[in-house]
Amino acid sequence: MTREDLEIRRLAAGDLARFRAMLAMMGKAFDDIGTYTDAQPDDTYLCKLLAGDHFIAIAAIAGDDVVGGLAAYDLPKFEQARSEVYIYDLAVDAAHRRRGIATALIEELRAIARERGAWVIYVQADPPDAPAVALYTKLGVREDVYHFDIAVK
Repeated sequence: MTREDLEIRRLAAGDLARFRAMLAMMGKAFDDIGTYTDAQPDDTYLCKLLAGDHFIAIAAIAGDDVVGGLAAYDLPKFEQARSEVYIYDLAVDAAHRRRGIATALIEELRAIARERGAWVIYVQADPPDAPAVALYTKLGVREDVYHFDIAVK
């Protein structure tokens, strides 16, 4: 597969099959298939999500296969009239890694963020995930922060 054989595409409400394929690919890539496939929302929910202003899904497509995907959120700020874009998940199928797909997905997100007037894209990477840390280090400025999960129940 060459870069010319790859389509980088922002998914919209009419792309449910591709979005579900992206979820399945993410589950496989993260070795967490159940989280991404066992309790997927219904079509109405996903159409609303994909059509909304605050969620961005971008797929890397080779032929009929989704081989990479990025899910991000556009977060409006309260202290200034601007937004930040948060990369929530980014995955590339194991057979297609080291070909620039993740970088191409982020470049597409950059274009979308610029178009929306966002001032920054940010992402979290776990230290044991060396490939992710290397990718994000190449593309941005590293900040060492703590991440906390606060239970709602």
